[in-house]
Amino acid sequence: MAEPKTEFGVENSEEKTVRELMEKQDEAIKVTEIEEDLDLYVPLKMEADIPHEPNPLTIRAVVVGILLGSLVNASNLYLGLKTGFTFSASMFGAIFGYGILKIMSQTCGNIPILGGSFGPQENSIVQAAATGAGGIAGIFVAGIPAMYQLKAETGNPKDEYGKILTITLVCSFFGLFFVTPLRKFFVIQVARELKMLFPTPTAVALTIRSMHAGAAGSKEAMSKLKALGVSFGAALVQRVSSYYAIGILYDWHFFTWIHIWSGYTSWAMNIESWGWYFEWTPAFIGSGMLIGMNSAISMFGGAVLAWGVIGPTLVHYGECIGLAQNSMVDEVTGEKIFDPNWDGYYTFASLKNLGKQTPSPRYWLLWPGVMIMVCCSMAELFVQYKIVWYGLSTVGRDMCGGINSFLVKRGKHVAFFEKRAAKAGSDDANFVQDTARPEDQVKTWVWIVGLLVTIIVAMVVFALLWGMHPGLTVLACVLGFLFSFLAIQIGAVTDQTPLTAASKASQLVFGAATKNSGLTIKDAQRVNLVAGGLASGAADVATSLTGDFRTGFLLGTPPVKQWTAQAIGTFVAVFLAPGLFVLFTSAYPCILDPDADKCAFGIPSVSAWKAVAQAVTDPNVSIPLTSGIFSIVMGVVSILQVVVRHYYLVGEREWIREYLPNWGAIALAFVLPNPVFTTASLFGAIVAHCWRKWNLKSFDIYGYATAAGLIAGEGLGGVVGAALQLGGVSGDVLGTQIGCPAPFGEPSCP
Repeated sequence: MAEPKTEFGVENSEEKTVRELMEKQDEAIKVTEIEEDLDLYVPLKMEADIPHEPNPLTIRAVVVGILLGSLVNASNLYLGLKTGFTFSASMFGAIFGYGILKIMSQTCGNIPILGGSFGPQENSIVQAAATGAGGIAGIFVAGIPAMYQLKAETGNPKDEYGKILTITLVCSFFGLFFVTPLRKFFVIQVARELKMLFPTPTAVALTIRSMHAGAAGSKEAMSKLKALGVSFGAALVQRVSSYYAIGILYDWHFFTWIHIWSGYTSWAMNIESWGWYFEWTPAFIGSGMLIGMNSAISMFGGAVLAWGVIGPTLVHYGECIGLAQNSMVDEVTGEKIFDPNWDGYYTFASLKNLGKQTPSPRYWLLWPGVMIMVCCSMAELFVQYKIVWYGLSTVGRDMCGGINSFLVKRGKHVAFFEKRAAKAGSDDANFVQDTARPEDQVKTWVWIVGLLVTIIVAMVVFALLWGMHPGLTVLACVLGFLFSFLAIQIGAVTDQTPLTAASKASQLVFGAATKNSGLTIKDAQRVNLVAGGLASGAADVATSLTGDFRTGFLLGTPPVKQWTAQAIGTFVAVFLAPGLFVLFTSAYPCILDPDADKCAFGIPSVSAWKAVAQAVTDPNVSIPLTSGIFSIVMGVVSILQVVVRHYYLVGEREWIREYLPNWGAIALAFVLPNPVFTTASLFGAIVAHCWRKWNLKSFDIYGYATAAGLIAGEGLGGVVGAALQLGGVSGDVLGTQIGCPAPFGEPSCP
């Protein structure tokens, strides 16, 4: 989520998967060397014939990385609005970047900027720039559209482009600056002790090394590139074509077919109503190929529990209701018309009219999902309290050291800073050696000044444009830092980026902070969503940069070069992401319309953010008592598993950890509006599992590249779909709805 980097977060490739990736390099590296190189907490041993790269930060690498990242950014807007998921551009940028720069280096000779040798460090610069340019889309598939749906923000995004841009600017650079000094702590000092393998960044580094491993590596790299290109193109064509025959090429509604073939039997339509159909979504089949069987099974099991057991039980006993879909209002007479052939066709995912009627199963299930994510994420943080405190102390000492050096150069001495500066770096001998020279590090004054300026700008901008008190802005920044610390630590171990824990916990805190503050409900909701966006956006950027630092550490890339590349890419994303948001909302106004009956996007993240904001700010909206009790019970269970895994399943019992359920994945199934994405992910995971069993070497060459291509291809297909919609030649105009549940002939496939 390229690992799913989602509002929700799902566990990705585990340590053994990364080790398997090393085992594939027998054509490029001798097996004996692989056995010696199994220590993934030190820089990788590179090929002896790789030329020295005096300055890997080249114009061509940054430009190519930004272009590739921009494709992923566009892809993420579509996928995020459709499903709540966004994806990292790291693997996509690394492989496609290799192909483009390799061709340039071979055909352009020594032409300035275009030509010259190409090595693994420059390859890592490409993926760093791509990661930066492909980021920050998350807030545009969650908090910002939720503001418009709640009418907490009026107008339209096209006219408020500059205003929206201020949020992306603050989120991006706040996360970029404050995480910079944590590189040494996370990547070098505590990585081994906490088993922070950073699975995806490590896999990216290993992939880059293998592609640059002589003639064999070059041959393998071209195989990866072809696999990525073919899967990317196939997914793009399939997604665009499917708009015109969605019930044939994309959604397979088995129970709708049975309903029709059997003479309109209600039992089949009842199963259809709960979302049990299969979707040929390349993005989530690709995602399933990456996340592994444990997470996929956990997620599917959560879907069965939520949408096959709990939901139907709640409806049966009247605790929740569904909305019938077999009627329509006649535009002339205003009368309701019913179609008996579609009796039993309901939606159970509505989040409309909260506080005014019995809630849907989705609203009831939202709270245990959020509670589980927050509880298991917080528990992971608290069991590591000693390490967290050490990390904060390390950052403080390094900051004092930088300030002291600045003062000494100007002939000034402050005892407070001198005392703490003397302790800076005193423990370095106990850790893995940092191969980056002092001059290759990001200067202390750069991130200190940048952080202070960003916070000041945030206080001014949020006060003037978003009605947020400067004190609340500072609180949002503090929460953003703490939740980012959590996201990085958990993501480094499991590849799970718990952005829900960051955003929802921030929303809950701000719900309490703005209570009795004199703000109107709409103002409180706007502040709530902006604060949640800051926490989530900062955690997203911070996690991405730390992952890039990990990739660079393994490849020997100077940190300041990677930081600069990602900063430039991030600056592009600050302008690109809101522009793409304007494109999609112009093509699909239903994204911002809470009363729209049908929309091409499920916008699950938007609905979840909106529901939480309403629950903590609107006295008329409450959490159902039974949902609250169940949430507490499930939260306690998830905490107990973290404690047992951390303190009991150690030593000879550690092998049991592999078989524990992934509570983050289970919670994800509770929050999603239906089980269709979990089914597609399970299918992808099964394909990957069988492929590994059949031929591990083949999977390691083609598997990750194929998955990255499928994800990016469908996303770009969504961008093409938006353009077709604006041009009036989209599938809902020229296509067919054959195979879809379609009462009164109205399109009902997404």
